Amino acid sequence: MKLLRIIPDDTKFGFMRFRRASFPLSAVLSVVAVLSFFMISMNFGIDFTGGTLIEMQAKSGKADIGTVREATHDLALGEVEVQGFGEQGGVSIRFGLQPGGERGQQQAMEKVKGVFENAYEFRRVEVVGPRVSGELVQSGTLGVVLSLIAVLVYLWFRFEWQFAVGAIIATMHDLVLTIGFFAISQIEFNMTSIAAILTIVGYSLNDTVVVFDRIRELLRKYKKMPAGELLDLSINSTLSRTITTSVTTILALLALVIFGGPVIQSFSYAMLFGVIVGTYSSIFIAAPVLIYLGLRNAGEVEAAEREQAPVAAQ
Repeated sequence: MKLLRIIPDDTKFGFMRFRRASFPLSAVLSVVAVLSFFMISMNFGIDFTGGTLIEMQAKSGKADIGTVREATHDLALGEVEVQGFGEQGGVSIRFGLQPGGERGQQQAMEKVKGVFENAYEFRRVEVVGPRVSGELVQSGTLGVVLSLIAVLVYLWFRFEWQFAVGAIIATMHDLVLTIGFFAISQIEFNMTSIAAILTIVGYSLNDTVVVFDRIRELLRKYKKMPAGELLDLSINSTLSRTITTSVTTILALLALVIFGGPVIQSFSYAMLFGVIVGTYSSIFIAAPVLIYLGLRNAGEVEAAEREQAPVAAQ
């Protein structure tokens, strides 16, 4: 087991002294993420916008993206996005909703098949209508909001209120930065992205709760230790577990990023970004924010009461 320990058990790194830098940094990054969402917007997939996605594989093994783009442009389907994907010869064609409802969409799909069926094999065809896409947006947003509310209630009962608020602040920090990552990178945001966001919420909270549990344990053990020192001790004592979990998860996600292909690209990239941000927030956001929320151990409370007693007597 000693060979597997990346971080020694007796580390005494002063994390709390970096809170004056981590908070402004996170605030700036969060503002950039929000501005990117409103100014750049995200690359919503057909799950949310409605339309048709066709994935083809060249029978000859080599696809001419330029020729495919010109051919689809001549079909008068409106704005059409043509990209190569996966191995050599893979092509994806994406176009929006067509006039005429379902019948118009079917006719557009037949046009594309008629042009490319001799040279390409059709691997995947997806059609999403505007009503379905609207329902997916509502369901996805509602799922994220309800999960955050459920977590807040759970942590409020399990810990003190400061812990619940600290966990929610750290989780919202991770969500905002992840949304900003989607906006800046323009990676397609689809239903697998919602799954990635919910997974990031679970991962970040799990990391945060481990640290919070150690803080609660040490609050009982070291009743006279200042809050800053106690938080440093709590983070250092769980640091080996935190880093080991993060590194092993990142290695697995790197395999998905490299070998997973375009189908799960949005999930794997978002998860990789979210795990890194979630590890950072559990150490430099969730724990330090407890100091600003007034968390004190029993010794500090008793000292404060003794200081106030003479003033009250006067």
